[in-house]
Amino acid sequence: LDTAWGFDPDSPRYILDSYNQNYLLFARQTSRVNNAPFAPFFTALGEPIPDGDKTEAKFQISAKARVWTTDDRQWGVWVAYTQQSQWQAYNGGISAPFRDNNYMPEAFVSYRPDLNLGGGFNWRLLNFGYNHQSNGRADLLSRSWDRVFVEAGVENGNFALQAKAWHAFNLSDNPDITDYLGYGSLRGIYKWRDHSFNVMARGNLSTGKGAAEVTWTSPRLFGPFRAYVQGFAGYGESMIDYNWSQKTIGIGVSINDTL
Repeated sequence: LDTAWGFDPDSPRYILDSYNQNYLLFARQTSRVNNAPFAPFFTALGEPIPDGDKTEAKFQISAKARVWTTDDRQWGVWVAYTQQSQWQAYNGGISAPFRDNNYMPEAFVSYRPDLNLGGGFNWRLLNFGYNHQSNGRADLLSRSWDRVFVEAGVENGNFALQAKAWHAFNLSDNPDITDYLGYGSLRGIYKWRDHSFNVMARGNLSTGKGAAEVTWTSPRLFGPFRAYVQGFAGYGESMIDYNWSQKTIGIGVSINDTL
């Protein structure tokens, strides 16, 4: 966590670095294709609803920049951007469109509490800030929300745990999104011989809906590239699928680890 967030006093004052994982899944297979959001448009035209492929490509780009910090690097102000895309790359029958693009700019403050919690756990990270996430579409296909959030990170040797809670607002496009994506998430990261294993869970206990994601990132294979496997089950793998339950598995490459 100290390395990922530049808490070393000798780290550069201004940093441009990876944020969330940057990856390309060459093939991502889903258990259930979500054609429902697009159905009204084809129905209005009197056309049959085209079937999406169960196999598509998926990629994510993500970066963060520190724009201010204290001399001891214990406080910092960051801006970040993450974009995720689902691409029907193998669906030539409908011209291989991008099924959904999600855009998420953020601004937040980071702090290093440096507290020993006992049992070998040390509290290394506290973030609080704001993000906006949307798919940049209009009318029936528009999905978006704004959130203020707080995030804490603790570590114990090769294991790190990050807990994040948020308050959502501006939900006119999808007023029930928190029923499916909830009010927070929990992520565990374990490193072993330069392999990285990542488990994320989020949900809404009152509705019983949520999601889990499991990933594996290999050591470097060539240059910055690592093998990457991602499994997902539940709601909200993308904004267009926020209320759609599915199981997916994808394989590809990543150019950075989670931490």
